[in-house]
Amino acid sequence: MLFKTVVPILYSTDVSRSLTYYVDVLGFDRRWEWGNPPSFGGVIKDAVEIFFSEKDQGNAGTWISVVVDDIDGYYETIRTKGADIIAAPDTKEWGMREMLVKDPDGHMIRFGQNVSAQTERNKSETLATGDFRIVERAPSALEYRSLATAIGWSSDENSQAEEARLKAARHGWVAEDTVTGNVIGCVLLLSDDTGFYYLKDLMVHSQWQGRYVATAILETLHKWLEKNAPENSAVWLHTAESLASFYKKFGFLPAFGMIKMVNNK
Repeated sequence: MLFKTVVPILYSTDVSRSLTYYVDVLGFDRRWEWGNPPSFGGVIKDAVEIFFSEKDQGNAGTWISVVVDDIDGYYETIRTKGADIIAAPDTKEWGMREMLVKDPDGHMIRFGQNVSAQTERNKSETLATGDFRIVERAPSALEYRSLATAIGWSSDENSQAEEARLKAARHGWVAEDTVTGNVIGCVLLLSDDTGFYYLKDLMVHSQWQGRYVATAILETLHKWLEKNAPENSAVWLHTAESLASFYKKFGFLPAFGMIKMVNNK
């Protein structure tokens, strides 16, 4: 038995007003609406979805909790748009930094951010300006092969496989040792540049693992996607289950898929 998601249904005295507030003020995207004027509707933002039911299904004053990755940045964004902020961001003893926002029907949204995740992000930004730096470029075939060897990945000695893979990548980032200039990590991003992206070959040299290099690389990639990817783009990756928790910190979620392996030998 797999529980896939949960969607709160909030009581609304005016669904059109609710949709407008959550979209224009809180930054959600309008997902759908039913009726004219709507008596039911929904908004979505990344993995968070909320439904509204006009004068039905619940009561005013419901509390819901929404986890974000930058609570202070989000606070500044919605504050300037006129959000009804009941309590500004504050770090709690249970390891969350939270703020309270009220919607037009009195529902209370507790936006929060995991403090440990923010600490890790701060460490990655500090290290990126000291021990290493992130540069927007794909690694050379030699750099790619060196990283693959360092982490125990099999390597094609004539480099044809590496060169083909690098040629297919539309974008790439490397982490460079600020002292030696050597490449200590990389990631490739394949894309059709119309809304589909595939994250491939995130690698960090074995001597640099555990020093937030991978975090800094993905933080940089994430910011690039936010700035350059078309609205509602899909970013895919394939990873081991043991690494799922790492990628979830950057908004990746499990998804159903199918695969066909081709073996012409």
